[in-house]
This record gives sequence, C-alpha cells and structure tokens, in this order.
Amino acid sequence: MRELRIQAVGAQGDGIAEGSFVPLTLPGERITAEMTGNRGELVEVLEPSPDRVLPPCPHFGVCGGCAFQHWDAAPYLEWKREQIQFQLAREGLETEVLPTFASPPASRRRVALHARGGSRDGRGGARLGFKERRSWNLARIETCPVSDPKLVAAFPALARLAAPFLEHPKSAPTLHVTLTATGLDIDVTGVEARSGGLSADARVRAAMIAGEHDFARVTLAGEMIYMARQPMVKLGPAVVALPAGSFLQAVPQAEKAMVEFAVEAAQGASRIVDLFSGVGTFTFRLAQIGGVYAADSAAPAIAALKGALGTASGLKAITAEARDLTRRPVLSTELNKVDVAVLDPPRAGAYEQHVEIAKSKVARVVGVSCNPATFARDAKVLTEAGFRLERVLPVDQFLWSPHIELVGVFSR
Repeated sequence: MRELRIQAVGAQGDGIAEGSFVPLTLPGERITAEMTGNRGELVEVLEPSPDRVLPPCPHFGVCGGCAFQHWDAAPYLEWKREQIQFQLAREGLETEVLPTFASPPASRRRVALHARGGSRDGRGGARLGFKERRSWNLARIETCPVSDPKLVAAFPALARLAAPFLEHPKSAPTLHVTLTATGLDIDVTGVEARSGGLSADARVRAAMIAGEHDFARVTLAGEMIYMARQPMVKLGPAVVALPAGSFLQAVPQAEKAMVEFAVEAAQGASRIVDLFSGVGTFTFRLAQIGGVYAADSAAPAIAALKGALGTASGLKAITAEARDLTRRPVLSTELNKVDVAVLDPPRAGAYEQHVEIAKSKVARVVGVSCNPATFARDAKVLTEAGFRLERVLPVDQFLWSPHIELVGVFSR
C-alpha cells in the first residue's frame, strides 16, 4: 500500500504521481493505492478533488469503456483541449485551440460488444458487454449512459444473437452494432475460423433470431447472414446505403460539428479534394460548395458514395475513386488546381499525403484527426512548407474516454 498525491492526468487517462500511474484519480487528490511496479489500483481517496463527481453508470470502475465519469465536465473538457496543445507544442506549433465540443450522453450510435459463454467456463447462454478495465475479462453490461437508448434496449436481443456465434469454444465474437435509419446493422468478428467458421446450423439460428428481433442486417466479417432491410444513413443532403462493417462517425452530433467546421473553412472553393472520404461524411456537404474529388482505400465505401449521388439534388460534380492514399497519395501535380484539401485519415495519420500537399499549390487544408500526436506530426510538414495552422476544434466524440478528435484549419 502506498500513499500518493496525484499531480496530473496522463494521456491514457490515469492519474500521475511521482512517476506512478493510478486510474480513476484526479489532479490534487491524496490517495492510497496498491502498486505493481509503476502502476497502481486505487484503494481509497483520502482527499478528493473538488472536481470529483458521482459517476452516472453503475458499471463505472469495472467496465473499461469509460475513464472519466468521476470528473466534472468543465475540467474534463479542458483537459482534452490541453492534450492537443501539448502535442502541438512538442512539434513547435502554436495556434488557437477552441473550447472542446461536447457530445451529449446517450448519443453514441455505434458500439462494439464482446460476447462470451454464459459462465467463465463457457457454458450456458451468451454474456454480452465491454472488456473490464485493464483486463480481457468481460464486464456484463445492462445499461450504458453513453449509448443511444435504442442500442441499450437491444442488449438482451443482441445477447441472444451472439449465442450461435459461440458454437466453437475458441470463438470470441465481437458484435459491431450500428444504429441506422432503417434499424440495427450488426457485423460480427472474432469467430473461430480453424473449425471452418460458422456452421450452417448456427447461421440459420442467427438469421432466425435476427428476424425475431427485426434487425436490419447481420453479417459475419462482411459476409451476409441475414438482411431484412438495407441499413441507410443520412449524410448531409444524401442518403447512403451503408456497406457491412463500414466506418461511420460514432456520434451524429460530433459528426455534425466536425462537418460544419470543415464546410465553413472551405467556403469560396470551387475545387475540393476529400481524402480518406469513407462513405462521404464530408463529401456531400462539400459538394454544396464546389466540385469534389473523393478518394478512399475502401472500395465498398466508394461504391456506396457513388450509389448515393442520385439521392441528393443541387450538388456540384462529385468524382470518387478507390485509392490507397498511403501507397499512392494524390500527387502535388494532381493537386495544383485544387483550392481546398480535406483529410480524415486513420490514427496513423497521412504523412505521405501531407508531403504531396505541401509541394502543391493548394491554398487551404482541413485536417480531421482521431490522434493529436499524428496530427501534430503531419501539421509540421505543412507549416514548414508555408502553411499557418489557424485554429483547431477539439471534439469529445467518445464521451468520458481519453480519446480525442479534432479538426484543424491551415492556410498558406
């Protein structure tokens, strides 16, 4: 047992004290912790922070989905803003970092639920939930204040659906569940393939359960198991048929804030590129301003984007291409007639693409990122080429987690 004074909260959400890391603690608190090396487990808060609040979820502390339900909203959102400032400062960058956009509770439309046998030995029906904090064990979840209530209401039905996917003892299914305009879309991964995948009998049982609960679609790693209706999502003026397992922003309100910020920065442009476009989260709104070239490595996403072109009117021309932008970035010579480049890359960033933009004549860049560290690294490429990072909007899309989204605007 060790007594510690928490000095700060680190990037992973743990309290930091004298080189030790203790989760579920806040700056200024005096605590006792059981230590293993430099990592500890909170035993008691001897002097609580005035910013400590009562967590709204009964699963908090065991479930690994949330790290900050015990922190008052204002300092929590400011911490996210400061994390961005810190990463920018490491690259020698300074700019206006706006107040953090706060996603509301009960707003998340996408969750990844893990399924296990009904008991620790794998016998019985399916248990469904999130992983425990710092563990592979399953925290069975009955409620979730982060998720849309329609998702929470479906948890018992989703537990039934998970059962056929547990037929092999080594399977550890994950149900990736998306709430769409036409119902729940579920893509299952983690099913043991060495036994030949899912048996025909298990597929039939899964399809029957999906029908009983009126799910829109169930797929196994993208392969169709059941479909009653095509899952559809509205992106700006367009309605898109969502490919199985496709990326979609987790919270509609956060998506709206990021898109509006990007669209405001792109005003006046006649030629725009939307790189790492996915199914068109930014594309269709940008096409209300100017012509758009959209590119993404996921061919199904590009096919869905193209298929949605007829659902919206009044748009400028959109061309879309399936293209690996890491191995084959859009070259500076291709960008020389472009006014604005919008990028929303994966967590690894888009260093190669930023190098090409830096060499081009593009006047403005809008960078969307889920990783402040790689955003800052790539931003340095642009600023060294004569761009100025004008402003950054932090977005708290993943409520009560250390995860930080942002949108930055660059101009020459």
